[in-house]
Amino acid sequence: MDYENQLFKIPQESADYQKCSKFVIEQVELIIKDAIDSRRNRIIINTNLKLGLPMENINKVAGPFVEAWAVETFHAISEVPGNKYQLINVEAKERLNMADVVLQFQKKRNVELGVTAEVDVKATSEDFLNSGKSPNITSYARIRTAYVDEPDYLFVILSLKHRVYSTRNQATALMDGIMEVVAYNAYDLKYLSAPDISYNPALGTGQIQIRDIHYVTEEVRTTWEFCQLLDRKYLKSTRRSMEQWLELARKHGWIKIND
Repeated sequence: MDYENQLFKIPQESADYQKCSKFVIEQVELIIKDAIDSRRNRIIINTNLKLGLPMENINKVAGPFVEAWAVETFHAISEVPGNKYQLINVEAKERLNMADVVLQFQKKRNVELGVTAEVDVKATSEDFLNSGKSPNITSYARIRTAYVDEPDYLFVILSLKHRVYSTRNQATALMDGIMEVVAYNAYDLKYLSAPDISYNPALGTGQIQIRDIHYVTEEVRTTWEFCQLLDRKYLKSTRRSMEQWLELARKHGWIKIND
């Protein structure tokens, strides 16, 4: 029953995974940086209100708009042949998927000619102190299984900080809401330091969270080392047991079963 004595299925990532991860992070951050620098970072919401917008509550709806902006920004670039970011395909994912968008970049590799990354866009408010603290990323079992099924699985967290304000539309004399992306950070989930990752046992098999999405440190590790880290987070919870872990491991194929 001991964890260490299990017959694990040990994922082995490609030799160039770290280079691919670095390449994707750099391209994603460059895309967002260029959008901000060229003032393509604003979302304008036309309203029929004359006196103003409820600024204390508008941040509750700003997140989905910012996430949609990110997807459209990536998509517009992918439609430009030979773009400098080498982004060749973008696929928006439906709600409840682990990621918001899948990006495919052209990159010469030892075996393949491209690299694919799933990107989870996290919108946070510049106006609220605790915004970005302990957001849910995805379920423990789901992400653990993804790395076993695909050792080169590249899951990117894209943190977008925004501010919201209102201004009067000169043409209509009505108030427009402006959601403006002002800062960004992207990182590979697998390379986040152990203290940055937390486990919340609520909801199903539990949620993997990031303690503070704005301030993280990185630690290069293998896919197998990351799987072990996730397992330690799970088993450390007082609401989880080795028996529960074994049930998940058998169900999702993390270990080899002796007949």
